[in-house]
Amino acid sequence: MSPVVIALTAVLSLVAPAQQKDSRTLRVEADVERELMLLPYYSVFDFLAFRVEPGGTVRLLGQVVRPTLKSDAERRVKRVGGIDQVINDIEVLPVSPSDDAIRLAVARNIYNSTALDRYGFQSQPPIHIIVKQGRVTLEGAVDSESDKTVAGLKAREINGVFDVKNNLTVAR
Repeated sequence: MSPVVIALTAVLSLVAPAQQKDSRTLRVEADVERELMLLPYYSVFDFLAFRVEPGGTVRLLGQVVRPTLKSDAERRVKRVGGIDQVINDIEVLPVSPSDDAIRLAVARNIYNSTALDRYGFQSQPPIHIIVKQGRVTLEGAVDSESDKTVAGLKAREINGVFDVKNNLTVAR
């Protein structure tokens, strides 16, 4: 299983209630996850998650840079069989040239690091960098606790970063 799938699954397990999932719910989760991963403009600067709720409802969560990605995600998920309603709680991040500069600098600093460069060679890099008003949130999954720590430190090194919230999970 790729770190991206592990990250999305880890986020889902955090937002999903602790209960036994039936086969229908598991199928819907797999189908929704696949649809979100296949979005053509989903990038390292976006983070998508979802929760399957009772009654055939899927709640979309996360943050995206482009408003079209929010609507594309909703449109794709609505096509999944077994879903009656999609609630789109994806936040579109505000347009900000300084946040854009921070995004690029943090990505370069993380993915050019010798300790973390292997993550950058994947088609969908597993460390997602969300920047809002100079505040950085790292989402996704890495292989070890030390990788998580290094990613947080690399994000903090960038000028203009006010705060770093490291939500990376360690894939087990």
